[in-house]
Amino acid sequence: MLRVLTSTLRFPRPWKPLETRGCSSNPGAAGREIQVCALAGPDQGIAEILMNRPSARNALGNVFVSQLLEALAQLREDRQVRVLIFRSAVKGVFCAGADLKEREQMTEAEVGLFVQRLRGLMTEIAAFPAPTIAAMDGFALGGGLELALACDLRVAASSAVMGLIETTRGLLPGAGRRLSGEQAQALGLVNHAVAQNEEGNAAYHRARALAQEILPQAPIAVRLSKVAIDRGIEVDIASGMAIEGICYAQNIPTQDRLEGMAAFREKRLPRFVGE
Repeated sequence: MLRVLTSTLRFPRPWKPLETRGCSSNPGAAGREIQVCALAGPDQGIAEILMNRPSARNALGNVFVSQLLEALAQLREDRQVRVLIFRSAVKGVFCAGADLKEREQMTEAEVGLFVQRLRGLMTEIAAFPAPTIAAMDGFALGGGLELALACDLRVAASSAVMGLIETTRGLLPGAGRRLSGEQAQALGLVNHAVAQNEEGNAAYHRARALAQEILPQAPIAVRLSKVAIDRGIEVDIASGMAIEGICYAQNIPTQDRLEGMAAFREKRLPRFVGE
């Protein structure tokens, strides 16, 4: 049983450092629909994906999706990234879903291929090795809500609106029924609902606070915990426990585990390096 699980589990690969620049210091970033920001100082280790397509309310168009996949590919190889936040640079909007105007110009074959790319995008977000947080300070409709649901944690402003389709099997991302942030929290669609502030970025501030709670934790253990949770919920309890055991075994030989034990003995804060 363990041999089968070990061969099928996809564990996070060792990360190698890449240069991840802050938005303001990245030449040409202002014109991109997807911008990658790396926070500095005490927030070093928190990365942000900033969605910046105001003309289409961050709709999921070809360029938008391509740049988002490119950003995820870059960040997934960066060992310095310990938490990833998805946020919007467009006030009042998180993501309006699929770009229907762009889709009208596609052939049936092109639509099919694009839908496959969207599914692949959601899979890449869900499989990102570090914890991901969606900061929803505005509309999240259809595919925009699906993008948020692919993240590990979701924070919504009380004024945010989420579009859903109600079916006999439950609620699916769509544009039929619309919920506020508080209603979405009551249904378990978001983890936190916060009152919106004058700047329109209350969800982002709460998401950043959550990221700051995750940041000091041992990064390898956090990533392996994510694997254990994601894969464990897909199987029976015995298989889930076996997956947990495999993940723990991967953590035993790491320097981070030894550092955590030493810090506990010496009653000091640990200095994790992700190795």
